[in-house]
Amino acid sequence: MSDHPAQIPAATLERVAEANASGRTPVVFIHGLWLLPNSWDRWATLFEAAGYAPLSPGWPDDPDTVEEAAAHPEIFANKSVGQVADHYSAVIGLLDRRPAVIGHSFGGLLAQIVAGRGLAAATVAIDAAPFRGVLPLPVSALRSSLPVLGNPANRHRAVPLTFEQFRYAFANAVSEEEARRLHDTYAVPAPGAPLFQAATANFNPWTEAKVDIDNPDRGPLLVVSGEKDHTVPHAISAAAYKRQLHNPGLTEFTEIPDRGHSLTIDHGWRDVAETALAFVQRFTN
Repeated sequence: MSDHPAQIPAATLERVAEANASGRTPVVFIHGLWLLPNSWDRWATLFEAAGYAPLSPGWPDDPDTVEEAAAHPEIFANKSVGQVADHYSAVIGLLDRRPAVIGHSFGGLLAQIVAGRGLAAATVAIDAAPFRGVLPLPVSALRSSLPVLGNPANRHRAVPLTFEQFRYAFANAVSEEEARRLHDTYAVPAPGAPLFQAATANFNPWTEAKVDIDNPDRGPLLVVSGEKDHTVPHAISAAAYKRQLHNPGLTEFTEIPDRGHSLTIDHGWRDVAETALAFVQRFTN
């Protein structure tokens, strides 16, 4: 674990206390770039109905709403992979029971980092950002990252996506109308730093964008790929899966047909959520 101080908000501490008091298995949801914890609200309702104690702690300093994020985009800047991974690890360390961990995009990378630290009972990594050792770099992934990587100064900035950029990177597999609704409902600025860390991970042996794929306490892992994802195409998810097969724990892979990077928040979210829930239910109670 890297040396980043973690300040856990009071609301998160309250949710941790509720989860511990419930006696239920916690499920920690980790969102990726350009989204907030509210992107998991429908998932949390589904998992709670299935008998779990869901938590969506958010990244350090996450605002509560898209409107607050638009008013203060600077709050997202300079959040690194290691800092955020330590934040989630600290939250999980307060739980009485080892949780299932579910992450999307950079949240999928963070979920695998947390699992590699032996903190997860089961893990689902959905369209996960690449970690050190994952080599494919498809053209669509480069184009999706260009709004950030196209300017080196963005490493220390918070960068929003225009609708056209969001349409290509997230919402290419839904209608124009739904894409606009998703952009207006969920999209917020994102820190540039994690994308630069992922882009240079294979050249930096000290990178924070790395996963302990050998830890025997990693637990079972499901890698989920959206067939039409531009940001994290099949080649990246498949390469991560193959790297994770080195782990003695169970590692599985599934692809969701006709789905893009918005698969956790668009009209088909339930199919993905139920796939994740079925996997989690095999290893937790």
